[in-house]
Amino acid sequence: MHIKVIDHHGTEHTLEALDGWRVMEVIRDWDVGIKAECGGACACATCHVYIDPEWLDRLAPPNDEEVDRLDDAPLVEAHSRLSCQILMSEDLDGLRLRLAPGSEPEAVAA
Repeated sequence: MHIKVIDHHGTEHTLEALDGWRVMEVIRDWDVGIKAECGGACACATCHVYIDPEWLDRLAPPNDEEVDRLDDAPLVEAHSRLSCQILMSEDLDGLRLRLAPGSEPEAVAA
């Protein structure tokens, strides 16, 4: 399985993903550049991403906790999600997303 991630500089990366892994973990472990301060606990909004609109209907809807946490993210759009709340599965093979402002690691943001 793979996901396609557009980084903070506009470069698209195709990343190998494993079934059951959080999208945030895939992005972090391939060192594409995502802050993800809480490590997937839905306690921050630093893994905020924009899902390609054609993929939105394939994702489970966000739960109340994710919706509340997105209130803390800058520049939320209709296709905003927290990547820590999306679990990889065969149905999501090829998922395309863009890293959102506010998810940059400190080194990238500087």
